[in-house]
Amino acid sequence: MTPDILRSYRKAKKESQFLFWGRFGVTQSRGSRFELGKEIPPPVAILLTLYLEGIITDGDLRQARRRRASIRSSPA
Repeated sequence: MTPDILRSYRKAKKESQFLFWGRFGVTQSRGSRFELGKEIPPPVAILLTLYLEGIITDGDLRQARRRRASIRSSPA
């Protein structure tokens, strides 16, 4: 996945870097660096690939985020 493909995909969706990268747990500034060619960490790259291939959706990512938040807030 090249930086140009990532940037083009995000722009085709008409999304800001904040919105696009936030769904993967990435800040806007870090997402910007990825779009400029900085290496994407494997966990983010996996999520990104699954998302771009349509295997996971925004709903899947939201659900995972909610589960993670509920696990963090549960008493040990």
